[in-house]
Amino acid sequence: MKLNATIAAVTERIINRSALTRSAYLERMRAAASKGPARAHLSCSGQAHTYAAAGEDQEALASGTAGHLGIVTAYNDMLSAHQPFETYPAAIKDAVRKVGGTAQVAGGVPAMCDGVTQGEAGMELSLFSRDAIAMGVGIALAHNVFDATVYLGVCDKIVPGLIIGAQVFGHLPAVFIPAGPMTSGISNDDKAQVRQKYAAGEVGRDVLLKSEMAAYHGPGTCTFYGTANTNQMLMEFMGLHLPASSFVNPGTELRDALTQDAARRALSLSALGNNYTPVCDILDEKAYVNGIVGLMATGGSTNLLIHLIAMARAGGVILDWQDFAELSDIVPLLARVYPNGLADVNHFHAAGGLGFMMGELLNAGFMHEDTKSVTGEGMNSYLMEPFMENGALTWRKGTSESLNDKIIRPVTSPFQETGGLARLSGNLGTGVMKISAVAEENRVVEAPVRVFHDQDEAKAAFKAGELNEGDVVIVVRFQGPKANGMPELHSMTPFLGIMQGRGQKVALVTDGRMSGASGKIPSAIHVVPEALDGGPIAKLQDGDIVRVNALTGELTVLTPGVMDRDVVTADLSSYQYGTGRELFSLFRGAVTSADTGATVFGV
Repeated sequence: MKLNATIAAVTERIINRSALTRSAYLERMRAAASKGPARAHLSCSGQAHTYAAAGEDQEALASGTAGHLGIVTAYNDMLSAHQPFETYPAAIKDAVRKVGGTAQVAGGVPAMCDGVTQGEAGMELSLFSRDAIAMGVGIALAHNVFDATVYLGVCDKIVPGLIIGAQVFGHLPAVFIPAGPMTSGISNDDKAQVRQKYAAGEVGRDVLLKSEMAAYHGPGTCTFYGTANTNQMLMEFMGLHLPASSFVNPGTELRDALTQDAARRALSLSALGNNYTPVCDILDEKAYVNGIVGLMATGGSTNLLIHLIAMARAGGVILDWQDFAELSDIVPLLARVYPNGLADVNHFHAAGGLGFMMGELLNAGFMHEDTKSVTGEGMNSYLMEPFMENGALTWRKGTSESLNDKIIRPVTSPFQETGGLARLSGNLGTGVMKISAVAEENRVVEAPVRVFHDQDEAKAAFKAGELNEGDVVIVVRFQGPKANGMPELHSMTPFLGIMQGRGQKVALVTDGRMSGASGKIPSAIHVVPEALDGGPIAKLQDGDIVRVNALTGELTVLTPGVMDRDVVTADLSSYQYGTGRELFSLFRGAVTSADTGATVFGV
C-alpha cells in the first residue's frame, strides 16, 4: 500500500529538521561501535572485577569469545507491574548460556508508581524520575563490558527513561522485555463509579478500598489503557519488543518463553555475529512516526506527548507537537480500551490486539513498514503472534479480522476518523487534550474560570459547594515542570466527573498533567508557557471567560484586557522540601518546557 501523503510529509519534515542533530548522534554511535567489544580493552584487574562473582560464567567471560548481555532492570516488588521481573535475570542467564553466551545484571533503576503517589508529594518527583532513570542506565552501562542489552521496565516514566539511556549507548543492540498485564479484575467502569460515589460522600473508605483491591489484585501492569500500557504499545510499534508480547500475562508458560527468546534475540543482534542491529539504527525518524501513529490509533496516554519528544531527542530526532497534531488529524481511532471504552487490555489483546491493528495501519499506508526492528525484519513481522506447541515457542500469522468490533475495528470503520489526541493553541498558550474518551458534545466549553494554585484548593472548593452551579473552566496553575515537577492531577477526576454528570459543562486548563487515564473531562493540559515562566494562564482571574475547543484546536481567553495584566506569583515553598523533593532542586532549575520534553538534558 502506498504511504499516506501526510505520513510521508511529516516524516520528511522531521528528517530535515533533525538533519544536523541526527547525523552528529549517529557519528558518535559509529565511533563507539568501531572500538569493538569493550571487555578486551579492560585491564586484567578490571576484567577480574567484572568476572569475580560470575560463577559458572567466569571461564566463558575470561575467554572473551562469548557474547555478553547486560541486563538493566526496574525490578521492585512493591509495584505489581515490576514484581514479575524478580525472576527474569536468572531466566535470561539460563537462556543465553544455552546458546554459548553470558549475562549479568548491569544495574537497577528506580521505578515509582503514579497511582501510589497520586495527590501526594511524591508525585512531584514522578516526571523527574524519567531523567534519573536515564542517568541510572548511563551508570549501569558505563562499565562498558557488554555486547548487547535487555531492558526490564513497564510503567509510566520507566520505559521512556530506559529508552533515553539506551540511546546514549545506541551502538549496542537493545531488546525491551515486558512483564505483561495482571489478569482482569472488576471492570474499570465499576471501579470509577465507586470512586465517584466516594468523592460524593455516598460510600465510605472501606467500600472504596475493597473496590480498588478487586481491581488491582495481582502481579502485572494495571489493565486500563494508561501510560504504562501505552508504553508497551510503543515498544511494539517502534520495533523493540518481540511481536505480540506486550500483553501476555505474567506467570504463564508463554510469558516465560518470550522472555528467554528475547534474551537470545538480543545477543544475536550484537556485533559479534552477522546480524548487527544497534538500537540507534532501529530508533530513527520513521520509527518515531510509527510510534506517534500507534499513539493516535489507540487513543493512548497524553504523557507520551512529553516523553516521545524527550526520547527522540536523545537519538538526535527533533519532534514537536505540530507533528502529533497533523498525524492525529489523519490517523483513525481503532481501539476502545478503558478509559476510552469498557474493555481492558486483556480484552483488547484477545480481540486481535496490536498485531491486528498494525496490519490495518500498514495496509492503509499509515505506517512505515521498512523500519528495522529486533526481529531482524520490518514491521510486517509484527503481524505474527506467539504460541506454545509441545512446550516450544512457535509463531503464526495473527488474526486479520477483529474478534470484537466494540473493542477494536478496521480502518474502514473506525470509532472516529481522527486520532485520540488534539493540540490546542491561542492567546493562553499551547496545550494538548486526550479526546478519545471525551464525548463530542463535551469537546467545546466556553465558561467563566475558577482559578486555583493546586488541586487541593480545587477539591476543597468542590466540597464547600462552590462549584455546584453553572458551566465552569477549572484552571489549576503553577503545576508545570519548573514549578513543582509537573505532577499528575488525577485526584480531581472524580469530582470533575460528578460535575459533568449533573449536567454542568466543565473543562480543565492546567500547566500540569493528567496522564493516560484522562477520561471524559475535556482537559487542556501541559499548557506552555507554564505559569512560573510568565505564561498567560498566570494572568487569569476568577470570572474571566475562556473557550476550550477541541474541535477547532482553540485555547483562548475572551475577556478583554487580560493580556495587559501583570502575571501573578505563587508561594512555591511547600514544593521545595519533604518526600525527597529537596534532592531535585537542580532538576526544577534546569528542566525544559513540556513541549520540548520537560527534560533536564537540554534540547
